[in-house]
Amino acid sequence: MTAETAARLAKTIHPTKVVFQGEPGANSHIACSEVFPQAEAVATATFEDCFAAMEGGEADLGIIPIENSVAGRVADIHHLLPTSSLSIIGEYFLPIHHQLLGLTGSSIQSIGSVQSHIMALGQCRKMIRRLGLKPVIGADTAGSARQIAERGDPSIAAIASGLAAEIYGLQILETNVEDEDHNTTRFIILAREALKAEAGNGPVMTSFVFRVRNVPAALYKAMGGFATNGVNMTKLESYQLEGTFFASQFYAEIEGHPDDPSVTLALEELGFFCAELKILGVYPASPFRANITEPEINRALRPAQPDKS
Repeated sequence: MTAETAARLAKTIHPTKVVFQGEPGANSHIACSEVFPQAEAVATATFEDCFAAMEGGEADLGIIPIENSVAGRVADIHHLLPTSSLSIIGEYFLPIHHQLLGLTGSSIQSIGSVQSHIMALGQCRKMIRRLGLKPVIGADTAGSARQIAERGDPSIAAIASGLAAEIYGLQILETNVEDEDHNTTRFIILAREALKAEAGNGPVMTSFVFRVRNVPAALYKAMGGFATNGVNMTKLESYQLEGTFFASQFYAEIEGHPDDPSVTLALEELGFFCAELKILGVYPASPFRANITEPEINRALRPAQPDKS
């Protein structure tokens, strides 16, 4: 999402409150502030609370993480999106930079353990091993920073954002301690009312969920329409429904607008083999996509190698 796109959304929706999941200082808080700096960023404890706040009118928009280049998809979101009444109206890619935080006056030499979300700990293994710290799992990054500030123990540090350091009065002991420099989280922007991007006005993404009919090779045949019509599918993920091993739903994203002739034909063919199909959003593609080179994509997607440090 560009500043121009954010300005268009702000002019159309006039957001005064944008909700995110987590505590103040979380990366989702940073995303809210960067995309809609004039709106109030409202924290919620869970993703369910976040969706409820938007659906109930307590917030104008929501900014929700959907995937990370290191940790993969945010599983909860794929279950919440299909059943909600919300629509995806934009996307935003946030480079993730973890900071090692301690109490004011503490030092690298004074700390013996570090607390953070399990994903953040896993993304900073080299630093943790280099400093010989004991990792302590916390509920999230910003919450860990808050707890460290409240405890007042100089031997305990936190891994969180620079914004968390400002909010909770902590000192940055070491900057950008993440193992991988491509660590990026993709966020989607949600609204109660669909704000469909215009066709022919720049690159567009279309997100949807579907469930194929129970016939042989249904998924293969359903996907064939995208190949034969030259539509690029950037994401296809499956997950189980209703606690069974036999009812799979698919989340997919494609490049293009449903009104584009090629996309129209591909979706028609998909619909023929589907028991259910729901468009979740038609929105401008982030310029971040155009700046990713093929080697960077391959590096981000390759399997993690054992840490030999």
